[in-house]
Parts: sequence; structure tokens; C-alpha cells
Amino acid sequence: MDIVSDRVKNMAESATLAMAAKAREYKANGIDVISLSLGEPDFKTPKHIQEGTKAAIDEGKYFAYPPVNGYADLREAISEKFKRENGLIYSADQIVVSNGAKQSIANVMMALLNQGDEVIVFSPFWVSYTALIELSGGKSVFVEGGLESDFKVTPDQLEAAITDRTKAIIYSSPCNPTGSVFTQPELEGLAEVLQRHENIIVIADEIYEHINYTGAHASMGAIEGMQDRTVTINGMAKGFAMTGWRVGYIGAPLWLAKACAKIQGQFTSANSSISQRGALTALTTELGPTKEMSAEYLRRRDFVKELLDDIPGVKTNLPQGAFYFFPDVSAYFGKANGDTIINDASDLCMYILDNAHVSLVTGAAFGDPNCIRISYAASEEDLREAIRRIKDVLGKLS
Repeated sequence: MDIVSDRVKNMAESATLAMAAKAREYKANGIDVISLSLGEPDFKTPKHIQEGTKAAIDEGKYFAYPPVNGYADLREAISEKFKRENGLIYSADQIVVSNGAKQSIANVMMALLNQGDEVIVFSPFWVSYTALIELSGGKSVFVEGGLESDFKVTPDQLEAAITDRTKAIIYSSPCNPTGSVFTQPELEGLAEVLQRHENIIVIADEIYEHINYTGAHASMGAIEGMQDRTVTINGMAKGFAMTGWRVGYIGAPLWLAKACAKIQGQFTSANSSISQRGALTALTTELGPTKEMSAEYLRRRDFVKELLDDIPGVKTNLPQGAFYFFPDVSAYFGKANGDTIINDASDLCMYILDNAHVSLVTGAAFGDPNCIRISYAASEEDLREAIRRIKDVLGKLS
């Protein structure tokens, strides 16, 4: 019997998780697979965050259900963080803490969208945006920023995509999968367009905020006239190496924050009480370990760029944040190795996994079928060996 809902049948599987599962199959069979497919820091959660969390456990006060939108002291700390680091003014009542930033985005989509509402998605985009839009009854409208423009959308492109059905836009900066970062002037140019369309909500995904090599992170919500129209998404996973702790959060207009809390109250209620204490420690202590991690990612970016530039036919930008490369590999489409023909980036990723035993993700999942995503959240040894293997097997295509 197969009576699964149409909703599930029509939903794409997460490409990043699917490739990771395939890589695990190879590893289970004793094959040495280097995984560069998941967006997960390879660092441990900083020790002082671990210790702060242990101390909270020892206090014995945090074993009951927390408030649905998060502990008051954590929401106050997030409010202060937004003000101190981003120039964003969200009161504690405008903060909702969730089970990771993915749930934060899902809450926002479900709170905003009616059937047929359009959401402009800056492309390339994180794989789950479109699935969450569609699950909420909305329609994704893609605006593409290509390699030649550092994968960034322009104000003119944004203006051209807006219709009377546009309810929201969503983008990430620093961007997953491209590593591109919108500058303050670039965001101001987009804001100028949006200020002519006052009913559109901006969903700004800033989860990679602390992995930013430009020296300055810019937030859409800090631009004059955009505060009351911007939802800022963030969380603990990337900048603090806290992926498994599952703590994401939003700052949003009060009406929307209340709607998100209402939805979350039915789906999951609050996230883990103990994880919230770890998040509080992270947000109220110094950022030394976070800055050290970011410096190491920058070092890796530089030597990985050199290695990729040495592979014929691979074209890439110089990412200014996050920990990904998103190279154009279309020069290999139509080539073959024996019976294996490379028709697209999905074929190429599978060819690399099968022959080089390196796990990557097709760019088709992120909105650009000419590209592949490579995560450099891995050790230098693994990165050098992985790219050596990739270069070797690409060299066998003709």
C-alpha cells in the first residue's frame, strides 16, 4: 500500500543528505571516501561552550519544557547580539529560538505564505529553501546571479521579478553554496527597490555571518526603512561549530515572531533546554575560538583555490565567506570515460564518487546545473588528497 501524501511525493530529497548517505554506503563497504558534501564544520564545539553547558546541567534547573519561543535570558542575549554586532533592533519578544535555522525558515514560510504566493529566491540558493516554500503552498521565483557577477543578483533583476503575487524574498549572505557576500552598498541597492514595494518581506539568512573574509558583515534589516520588513535568520551551527546542538533563531517583526511561535508550539514546542544553555554561553562570551575557526577556513580557501585553478576546465569565483567553492564544470559535459558519459553536474558528481571516492553535491540542487559544490570544512590532508583524486579522474574524461 502506498498512500503517502502528494505533498511528500512532490518534495525533492535533500541533495546534500542524499550524497552523504551514498558516501556512507561506500564507507560501510570499507572504501576510503573523502566527504566534501555536507555543510558541517570539522571543528569541535569550543571548550568554553561545553563547560558552560555542563555547569548549567549541574545547576539542575533546566530539565523542564522551556518556553516555546526560547528562554527569556537567551532571547535577551540574542537581542543584544543583534544590536551589538549587526545594528539590528529586535526586542526579546521579537526573537524565536528553534530547532536549527532550517526550522526557523520553515516557521517563517508557513507563517507568511498562502496558496500561490510567490517568493523570490536568489539563485544559487540553499537546497531547502524551495522545498520549504512549496510545502507552505508558495511558488519559488528564481533570480539568477551567475559566475560572471560573483553569483550576486542585481537591483534591476530583482525589480523585474516582482509581481503582485510576490510575498517575500530570500537570500543568504555569506551564501551557501557560492561563498559570495553582499556588501553594504549592494544591499542598499536592493533595499531601494524593495522600498518601492512595501508589502514584501525580506528573509535574510545570515547563518554564515562569522565566516566572512571581507572584514564587515552587512545586514539588510539595519538599512533605514527595512527593519520592520526584515526577518533575520541565524543560529549556532556554523560560526560556533554547534551543528548537533540544533539551535537556530530569528529576529522578526513582532506580528511575525508571534505567528512563528504559534506554529512552533504545534510542531515541536521549544528546542532542547540544554542546547539553549550552550547557545547562551556562546553568545555572552568572547568570540576568540570563532575567529580562529574563520581564520583557518580562510587559509583553506586560499590553498583550495590554487588547487582548483590547476584543474583544466574548472572555473570558480573567489568566495568571500562560508566554506564552499561552487565551480562551473560544464567544460566536462559531453565527455566520457569508457561507458560512462557525463551529461550534467549530477553525472559528474556520481562519476567522481564512484571513481575518485570523493563525495560532492551537484549544483542542480542549488539552482545552477553547470556547477558542483565543494565544502572545504575538512582537514588540509583530506582536501589536498580529494582534489588530487578529482583532478586525476577528470583527466581521464575525453
